[in-house]
Amino acid sequence: MPSMRLPWSRSSSRALSLALQGGGAHGAFTWGVLDALLERGVRIAAASGASAGAINAVVLAHGLNEGGPDGARAALRHFWQAVAERVPPMWHVPGDPPQLAPAAYVWLAWSRWLAPSQLNPLNLNPLRDVLATQIDFGRLRATPGAALFVAATEVARGRLTLVRRREVTLDAVLASAALPQVSHGVVIEGRTHWDGAFSANPPLWPLVREVGCDDLLLVTLSALGAADEPVGAQAIASRVTEIAFTAPFLREARWLAELQADARARWWKAGVERRVARLRWHLIDADDTLAALPASTRLVPNRVFIEKLFEAGRERAIRWLEGDGRSLGLRSSIDALRLFG
Repeated sequence: MPSMRLPWSRSSSRALSLALQGGGAHGAFTWGVLDALLERGVRIAAASGASAGAINAVVLAHGLNEGGPDGARAALRHFWQAVAERVPPMWHVPGDPPQLAPAAYVWLAWSRWLAPSQLNPLNLNPLRDVLATQIDFGRLRATPGAALFVAATEVARGRLTLVRRREVTLDAVLASAALPQVSHGVVIEGRTHWDGAFSANPPLWPLVREVGCDDLLLVTLSALGAADEPVGAQAIASRVTEIAFTAPFLREARWLAELQADARARWWKAGVERRVARLRWHLIDADDTLAALPASTRLVPNRVFIEKLFEAGRERAIRWLEGDGRSLGLRSSIDALRLFG
């Protein structure tokens, strides 16, 4: 379907920076959001992400490079369909939502006792094959376009490694999505890395400091509201993981919101302080779609399931464009200090 620019939309002449959270198969919701933004003519100035968010960002940039908005929409669909096709048949049980199969639970149980190098000594990774086939990383690095920021976590020091467009490689993207319990660590410049969500999910500061764009859209897959207190062992383990992957984002968002409040309070501003003061915040969250889903569905990129998430993401983005999205280029559509501070 060709891109459609609505006559009322101010977004067709406005640039937007995207901050895309990770979440495994739940990243198909973000795919739907991106599809709607591209269809409505929103211009993407930059994208940052960790894990599935980083993958969506890189596929988006590749598609824009190859064929503009329509090329990006096609590239994202091609990627997610290829991922769904490579899910092992014994990995999940179809349903609404789909569930991990008993064999998958056994494999995950073994991951508590055996390292990925023991469970998967050949380092088989379907994601590597899909990305290597679909993305021309050399061309992506060498050509201008939307700025890219891919987060990975250096294992030895527990620090963020931020990979920019001119440096992005297949290994950098795989590192950003490398869950240590089930995936081999990925070496970048001689240092082993794990999932970027441990250190930035997604990175925010580079979008302000390095990109000349005042509108920042957060696309979140983790619930921002208060969660019920977990009771059972499985619920506790799931909540621990959720907190670990969300805390870096909440901490950085709070810091940036408070930094902005301080900058706006000063009568004289210089350099990056002016950028911080001008920043306009926007949010598309997946709470209505994902909050009730089991955490295990992040590991189930079943075709029917990801298409359902895609449609939910499209619908959510269209509602946003017809409502809060009208504030693009004018003002923030969320109170970041109240939400994060």
